[in-house]
Formats: sequence, structure tokens, C-alpha cells
Amino acid sequence: MNNQWILLPGTPDDLNRDYLPEKIKGSDIVVNENGNNSQPYPERLQEFHEDLLGDGEPGCWYEYVPESYDPKTPVPLVLSMHGGLMTGWGQCIYTSWSLMAEKHGFIAVFPDAAKNRLWADQWGKWLYDEKESGEGSENIPPNLDASPDDLTKNRDINFTCALIEKICEKYSIDRGRIYMQGMSMGNMMSAMFARNKGFLLAGAAGSACATFLSVLYDENGNIKNAAGPVPVFQSRPERNNVPEDIELQKYVNRYNKYYWMKLDQCDPVPEISIVGENNFAFYKGEKGDVVYLDIKNRDHGQTFDDAALVWNYFFSGLRRNEDGSITRLESNIPRKGDAFSLAFAEGLGKAWHNNRVEPMSAHALRWQKLKYHGLDGGYKVRGEYLCVPLSYLAEVFGAKYESQRENRMVRLTLPDGRVLQFAEGSIGCMIDSDLRSMYCEALYREGELLVPADWFLQYIYNLHVSECGGVLYATDHFNALSLYMADILREALEKDGKYEDYGKIGFAE
Repeated sequence: MNNQWILLPGTPDDLNRDYLPEKIKGSDIVVNENGNNSQPYPERLQEFHEDLLGDGEPGCWYEYVPESYDPKTPVPLVLSMHGGLMTGWGQCIYTSWSLMAEKHGFIAVFPDAAKNRLWADQWGKWLYDEKESGEGSENIPPNLDASPDDLTKNRDINFTCALIEKICEKYSIDRGRIYMQGMSMGNMMSAMFARNKGFLLAGAAGSACATFLSVLYDENGNIKNAAGPVPVFQSRPERNNVPEDIELQKYVNRYNKYYWMKLDQCDPVPEISIVGENNFAFYKGEKGDVVYLDIKNRDHGQTFDDAALVWNYFFSGLRRNEDGSITRLESNIPRKGDAFSLAFAEGLGKAWHNNRVEPMSAHALRWQKLKYHGLDGGYKVRGEYLCVPLSYLAEVFGAKYESQRENRMVRLTLPDGRVLQFAEGSIGCMIDSDLRSMYCEALYREGELLVPADWFLQYIYNLHVSECGGVLYATDHFNALSLYMADILREALEKDGKYEDYGKIGFAE
């Protein structure tokens, strides 16, 4: 199976500007746009229409059954819910779920929303305070019948439940391994299903659009839920812009994450792994795990490899037992933080080291490197650097620390024998008998000598460093820190890993 040819060539239609034109169906046309790269229409994708609810209104869905399927062996089932104004077949070609189904031997199903290509999602307010601005129930799209409290008549939920039963009767399905994923409005749909029918699922996932907070919490800030714990994977592209205000996005993302962390009884401090543009925070829970993925420099929607990440990191390692509990299997890719990691946040006296919060003897300081011009003392900023205490860097790397003149002169002897010497106000660093310039001068603050962290980590230890939102992250492989992962790191450092108010999830901070 590992030697299968999975990716197939397609004919680009770069001049097309129509959204999901019907000519794609059954063709080899591929559509390319930022974050939404499609595959050719799969030959094994089949379309079905049937009145599963017995009310005279046939529903539509698409099935992908891998070539390896054997009715004698129960297989997992993944339902993938399309975005607003999309279709089930559109969700299939814009994702890699059919590719993963072929590669890993599960069945993938792509339902259509009942009306107008729009799911009957619950809508509400981004903020609890009704006086605050934000989309509200008055903006519910037409023909959606979702009720904020009673979803017994929600056609999309009822149809999805009936479809699961249909697929389980039609094929040999492992009922302990049924999963759901959605994109944008489909993310809201999969989250709504998980909150109300999540006991049918071993895991739920979604990309892009978060859920309105007034749907998740009541007026007292208490969780609203009818299904209990569900392991959840949330993908939030850095340029998602839903809602548009960045600070409000941070707030909404945080409390969407808190919602499931509370239900799944998660440790509030995650393990963090940043692999290229993919920024993972893995939260381990007593009732189920939560994964938060922030994708650097990606727009609203889903990346083509989102299905591969969800399956390999998450769904492949989850099973729901008959008693409702969740068993962690061995996922294809372990959910573990980076083996080596180091992070600092501007203005904070704590550091993130190997997925732990550690104290420093001085606060991380943002410093501007200046170039002066002319007799009038004008200057230009030639760089900004996050400076951290040498005493802490010595602890991290096991260096011998020596100082003179009240720490204004510092010497480090590294485990490999190199000797470094620094002095207040000097941009120079002596490395054995060699002199090298740092990015900016050494600073003396709070009785400690500070140097630019990125220079020390890159030049002395050849580590990969990225910076975003006033947070610097370093590890031993390429990484691109994203805006909302920077927010998670800053939050962990500010709260010192204690999260005193974590059990009071709601809107008051």
C-alpha cells in the first residue's frame, strides 16, 4: 500500500473564475487558488440520492470506497462537510480525504447540505455582551431552520444521523471509528454535530470558521452541550479573518479551544510542535485530546493536506468504546512536542523550554538597533531584537557562567569547550580568540546582561528561529511561528502554566 501512486495529474484551469463550475464533475480539471488546490475528480467517487428521512425530500451525498475495501473487514468512516455554497463533490476534490481513504483503507462520505448549499448551522454572537458588535442571529442566511436551543428538527443533523446508519448498513463499518470533519460553514456544522451527537463519533475536526461563542456558552459563561466529551482537532489558518478583527479572532479561537478542553478535561499546558508552516498545540485530556493547528500565511479555508494532517496526527489514533470512553491508539504521526524548543515573549520573565514554563532572572526586552545620522542626532532603526539574560541561556545549554563587575561582564564556557565573553554596551562577542559582532549591543537590565536571543541561538547553536507577535521560537528544524500560536505561547508564559481561571471558562477574563 505504501508504494501506491496516489497523486494523479490534472489539467489546470487557471483562467476560470467561476466557483465550482459543473464542468469539473467527471473531468481531470484542477483548480488552483491560495489554500484551495484541487485534485482531479476521482474516478471512484459515486453520487447518491435517497429520501433517508421519509419526508419526500431526497438528500444527496457522495461516497469514496477505496479499491482495497473488503466487506469481511470493518473499516473506519469519515464524513467530510463542505463549506458554504459548496457541494459534497467540491469538498472531495478540494481536500485529500479520498486520497487518504485510498492510502489508509477507510471509506469517505461527502454529504450535501439540505438547502441552498448552506448547512443549517446555529448562529449567534461572537461576544457574550449583546451590545458588542458582531454577527448575530439577525444575520442568519435565508432558509436555514437551526434553532439555538432545540435541534431535534434540524434537517441537516437528522439527515447526517440517518446517513451514518445507511453507510453502516451498506458497508462493513467499524462503529468505534466514525469521524467527522468540516471546512468553514462545514466546520460549524461538524462542531454543532459534535456538541449534540458527538457520542456517535470517535473524533471531530474542522478548518477555518470558529463557532459563535454565544452558541457555546450560556449567559453565565457555562458550557452548553448535549453530547459530552469528543476529541477535537481545530485548524485555524493565520489569515483566516473570521471574525475580521485580529484581537477578536484570538479571543474567539481561545474560547472555542477552551470549550473542548474543558469537556475533555485537558491539561491547560500543551506540547507544541512547529513543522514548517504547521503550528501544532497538542493538549492531552482525561476524556479526550484536543489539537489546535495554526497554519502560517494561509487564508480562510482548508489546505490541501489538511485531511492528511487530521488523519495521520489524530483520527488514525482514536477509537470510541461501547461505554462511550475514548481509547488512544497509536496514531500514524505521534502527537508530541518538538524534542528541543525554546521560546521567549516580549516583556515576560518566563521562557518556554522543551514544553515547560521556566523562570528567568530578567524580563525579555525588545531593543531597537539604531543608526545615527547628521549633527542634529536623527536616527534610523536598523533592526529590532528580543534580548534575554545570558544567565538563563547558560542554564539551557549547560554552560559554565562567570561574571564580573556586577554581571556587566559575562563569560560562558560551553560544553563543547568554546569560551564566549560579553560586556555591557558592546556589540562584540569574543569566541575563544575570535571577535564577532552580534545583531545589537549587550544590555544591562535588572542586574543581568542581556543579548539578542536570535543571534545567540542561530550563530552559536545553528538553531532555526522564527518570530511573530512579539514571541520568538527556536528549535532544531525549520519552523515558521504563526500569529495565533504566538498567542498560545504568550498565554502559557503569562499564566505560568497554572491557569487559575481555567475551570471558570466563560467570557469574564
